[in-house]
Amino acid sequence: MTGPTTDSRIYLLDPDERPIVQGGPAVVGPDGTREDIPPLVFRAVQHVVAAMRAGRAVKITPLRPELPIDEAADAIGMGRDDLRKHVAAGEVPFRSSQYVDWVQLADIINWDNERRLRRRAILDELLAEDPTDDSGPSS
Repeated sequence: MTGPTTDSRIYLLDPDERPIVQGGPAVVGPDGTREDIPPLVFRAVQHVVAAMRAGRAVKITPLRPELPIDEAADAIGMGRDDLRKHVAAGEVPFRSSQYVDWVQLADIINWDNERRLRRRAILDELLAEDPTDDSGPSS
């Protein structure tokens, strides 16, 4: 598992990911008690173990499936005003109550993952460019 000691992740089980897989991953206690867990939960546990073995602290915070925009921004490590701008631009669906704008956690996770992938692709493209290449437009 690459990079688990420094990156922050949110793990959310979709309904189809919640069932236990026969013969699948499990947590085994010191007394030998085995508790079967969904595969994604196992990946989350691996992330926690790798970070703690590297001397990092780990914060585990249960999140509701629907959050106020400010809480969603905190969850993905983004500025509240920045996320509000993206939501206002229609990039993330939301609903409004009398005092609060709400977003689905799954929508925020998907949007944030796509945003990070786009940023990574742009950086990769920039890093792949040869600074000594003079084949560009000439004057």
